[in-house]
Amino acid sequence: MLTTERFTLSPPVAGDLDDLYALTAAEETRRFLGGIEPSRMDSFQRLLRNAGSWALHGYGTFMVRPHGQDRIVANCGVFRSFRGFGKGLDDVPEAGWIIHRDWWGNGVAGEVMRAVLAWFDATQGEQRVACMIEDGHAASAAIAAKLGFVEYARHTPEGGHELVLYERGQPLP
Repeated sequence: MLTTERFTLSPPVAGDLDDLYALTAAEETRRFLGGIEPSRMDSFQRLLRNAGSWALHGYGTFMVRPHGQDRIVANCGVFRSFRGFGKGLDDVPEAGWIIHRDWWGNGVAGEVMRAVLAWFDATQGEQRVACMIEDGHAASAAIAAKLGFVEYARHTPEGGHELVLYERGQPLP
């Protein structure tokens, strides 16, 4: 478990499913999540991926709660990903953050991800971390820049929106 000035961060547990589902329920939130249609199945798969990263690699995303509260207001962290399109996003540490719509504009992602990245560097060693942000998501791009991520490529999945690929740490050769 990690803490920041305002939040308690913990690895996922089975009981997080309903709050994880609620996190992606707002259409505005889903707009930059690859157009997923929220369902309990999608949320269950996200929960399993998060827990699997922790089980297999010793790191993953954290469920973020305001101190003393039970409700998850964000899902942030560095997890092991395999996107399947190469370009430096297969089998690598990947940073990501999803903030509940009610908490946008309150500095949650920056505060939490600074703590997560410091923890990741201390426990896993400083290394390259990638992230991808849908083109046009100015708020997330600004957060990535403040966290030290720089653009290194772009990718447009079949039938999808263009993704901007970022990295922090050692760049791809």
